[in-house]
Amino acid sequence: MSERYFTYKSRPVVRNGRTIYYGSMAAPYVVMMNVTAEESAGELKTASEIKCYLMKTDKSLNPMEAITKTAVRPTLYEALELAAAWLKPTES
Repeated sequence: MSERYFTYKSRPVVRNGRTIYYGSMAAPYVVMMNVTAEESAGELKTASEIKCYLMKTDKSLNPMEAITKTAVRPTLYEALELAAAWLKPTES
């Protein structure tokens, strides 16, 4: 892979707008996170609510069928920690 991505706990983190993907699409599962609320501190915006979805990466599945777990977290750190915990058992 010639492209370099930001990583957290050795897994790629890719952002597109208010959606963040954590993990590799080559793995059986990936975590999709949607920022649903933000707070402002001066000019800086931080996420104050993130919906997390553990999803199968099988392209033949309907996106709604691919979701296996959901959760809501108040910070990006807590969302990434949850995502890392969800993906850990899926590794062989």
